[in-house]
Amino acid sequence: MLPPMRIPATLAALLLAASVHANPSAPADDLDKLLADKGLLAQIDQVRQTVGVKASELVITAMGFLGAPYRRGGSTLESGFDCSGFVKAMYEQTVGLILPRKASQQAAVTQKIDRTDLQPGDLVFFNTMRHAFSHVGIYIGEGNFIHSPKPGAEVRVENMAVAYWNRRFDGARRVTTAAPEATTVQTN
Repeated sequence: MLPPMRIPATLAALLLAASVHANPSAPADDLDKLLADKGLLAQIDQVRQTVGVKASELVITAMGFLGAPYRRGGSTLESGFDCSGFVKAMYEQTVGLILPRKASQQAAVTQKIDRTDLQPGDLVFFNTMRHAFSHVGIYIGEGNFIHSPKPGAEVRVENMAVAYWNRRFDGARRVTTAAPEATTVQTN
C-alpha cells in the first residue's frame, strides 16, 4: 500500500475532540454515530478510498513499464531501470514521493511490515548479492511483484513463491510520508 494520506489538521482535531468527549465505555456503534453526525465518517472513507486509488495508480503505472530494459544505475524509461531506480521512478511519478536511490537506503527509510500484511504498492526486498536489501520490487498483489531484475533483462512480474525469490526474501516494507529521507514532490 502507498503512503497513508495525512489527515488534515482540522479533521485530526475533530477526531481527537470526539474521542475526548465520547464515553470511553461507549460501544463502537456510538462512536460511528458520533462521527457520522459530525460528517467525519464520509471524510474518513474518502481518505481510505484515496489511499486505495493511489496504490492502484502506482501498480497500473508500474505495469505500463513492463518490457523496459534493465540498466545499472538507470532510473528513466529512456536510460532503462535498475531495481531501485524503477521503484524510485514509480513512486515519484505516481505518488510524488522521492525515495533514496539505493535499495538498502529505501529499506532504511520505510516501515517494516510482516509478509502477511503485504498490500499492493508495498516494497519487497531480496538478498541477491550476498548482502541484505540488495534487490527491491513493488508488490502488486496475489504473491506477485514487479521489478527490473538484472542486466540483459526487462521490467517484469514474478511470483515471490518461486524458489529463487522465496529463498532470498529479505523483508517487506511500507512507504510512508513520515520516512526521514522520503520527501514529497510539490505539484501545482
